[in-house]
Amino acid sequence: MNIDPRRSEAFVAAIDHGSFEQAAVQLHITPSAVSQRVAALEQDMGAPLLVRTRPCRPTAAGIRLLQFLRRRALLEAEFLAELGNDAGPARVALAVNNDTLSTWLLPALAPVLLKEQLLVEFVLDNQGHTAALLEQGQAVACISSVAAPVRGCSVTPMGLMRYRMVAAPAFASRWFPAGMNREAARRAPVMVFDRKDLLQTNFLLQHFGLPEGAYPFHYVPASEPYAEAIRLGLGYGMLPLEQCAAMLQSGALVDLTPDLHVDVPLYWHAWRIQPARLERMGAALLQAARSILLPLPA
Repeated sequence: MNIDPRRSEAFVAAIDHGSFEQAAVQLHITPSAVSQRVAALEQDMGAPLLVRTRPCRPTAAGIRLLQFLRRRALLEAEFLAELGNDAGPARVALAVNNDTLSTWLLPALAPVLLKEQLLVEFVLDNQGHTAALLEQGQAVACISSVAAPVRGCSVTPMGLMRYRMVAAPAFASRWFPAGMNREAARRAPVMVFDRKDLLQTNFLLQHFGLPEGAYPFHYVPASEPYAEAIRLGLGYGMLPLEQCAAMLQSGALVDLTPDLHVDVPLYWHAWRIQPARLERMGAALLQAARSILLPLPA
């Protein structure tokens, strides 16, 4: 059985854009035509492929098909380029965490994207959840704190991001005049990235016996505004060394717990069989990560 290209194109567009209406805009057809093509593809496959919610979500069978279609698109672009048929830059979707993207990733990635003529789409999530995006077909590779490989993929250690519990000097003087302790931590406002961010939660529970909800907190779900909120004295929280080292050195921030830190391991997940350009991109990222991040324990 051949997979109809117009039907598969409608299926991918519906997932990428979250609705038949937005997929129709991209494909310059009507939403009804998108729906008909997806329904015909489901009939061809003999299984439902989409959960028709907002946004559209792939079923288990849809996830497998989406993984195949993403891989096929990259391999086709690679093949055409080798034949000298310039089909334009290939697009790669990478699932990464916000702190990685906001610190070392772009400088490491830019040269290889330019050299390999790759367009990138970053899919952002917590480092513990990016592997799920790869497994769901929403990305072709990911940086994750999960060591177990996604099915059909290889996993390679990258290094450790070290996080420090930091605050503005005036904030530390006001809330922790005698140093950080359990009673003071119960009252001082904490900066939390989002509801998936467990760095502060786990740290306060492990070292001060404070469960989630035992202290006031802010949510600021963007890396640079999060760091700026700490610098402005709205709260204290964890920042990676790549983001806070200069501010610690200048005195703009202080380390509240110099003897304590949190190390987050990062791993590169990619398909076992992948286009050469994606393989070279992964190799360049691994080389850069190992020169920037702390080494993982043997």
